[in-house]
Amino acid sequence: MVDEGFSPRNASQKAKRQRRRLALFPTLFALVVITGLCFGIFILYANRLQEHTLSKTYRHYYAMITTDNKSTFWQTVYEGALETAKENDSYVELLGSQLSRAYALEDLMNIAMASGVDGIILAGNETEAVTQMINRAAGANIPVVTLLGDNMKSKRCSYVGVGSYNLGREYGKLIAKIAREQTKAELGVALLVKSHDKDLSQNILCSGIQEMLDSEKLASKISFRFVEVDDTNQFSAEESIRNFLLKKELPDIVLCFDELYTTCVYQAIVDYNKVGQVHILGYHTSDTILKAIERGVMDATLLVDLKQAGAMSVKALKEYQEFGKTNQYHAVDVESIDREKAALYLEEKHE
Repeated sequence: MVDEGFSPRNASQKAKRQRRRLALFPTLFALVVITGLCFGIFILYANRLQEHTLSKTYRHYYAMITTDNKSTFWQTVYEGALETAKENDSYVELLGSQLSRAYALEDLMNIAMASGVDGIILAGNETEAVTQMINRAAGANIPVVTLLGDNMKSKRCSYVGVGSYNLGREYGKLIAKIAREQTKAELGVALLVKSHDKDLSQNILCSGIQEMLDSEKLASKISFRFVEVDDTNQFSAEESIRNFLLKKELPDIVLCFDELYTTCVYQAIVDYNKVGQVHILGYHTSDTILKAIERGVMDATLLVDLKQAGAMSVKALKEYQEFGKTNQYHAVDVESIDREKAALYLEEKHE
């Protein structure tokens, strides 16, 4: 009986296919070996990294909670805190920086307390909600240091920042310089303040400004008013500031006690073609702010030593844990930056 499906041609094709399959085996084998080696190396690296991480323990673990942990402002503060903490066998975590979305201060405080941290560094404010959060932490034997924003009604163990009176005197010097260069009989000064910060610190700040102007015999030439900014979020703050600057009667001088407010005022002045109509006194030294001063759009800004602020907050917690007490107030250095200094700072930053 003859197999009708067999032919020399079919046999030749089958042989070729078989040879191709055999030729693929070395390639597949090599791929399996390489993949296995890569996976093995990855596992080894991951295990070593985990062993290194787990083997490094610290005596104290602190949480830093801020309003915007991604800004250069708070990143600089955190850098100073972390350096000082590691020097003292401690660790500071910028809480929320690794989370997928932004959380409110209250949520981050709850996370910190639930984690059993040894201390909390908090960008405080004078709201009742923050007062209650700090008091809850104190009740759980977790000391809280307020940083660059206080809550005087709470049981915080210390405040690290620039005192309102000293800050007022520094702004008073800058206002006096502008006033001496003006021919107007009276200058209006608008102070941009957070809508929830209606407290004694504003009056103390104004007292510092007033005393400096009295010493310069310029107090009678200056009138002040507070402008509340809705700081629920960045967009509401920007809208509040833009609405204020769109009014027909602009102040002669605008004082900004916040980096965001400073940037918003500068951008609005440029966008609405009001450059030269308003003198801007700002806060902090981002590249945007320094360039605005260098170009003459902004008169000056106050530079707070942010690394020093972070370092002091850690030292205050350490001191409280060791001795059960610490100073109620730790003063951070502040410096005014004019056009000449702004150019130098920019040059140093980009060297």
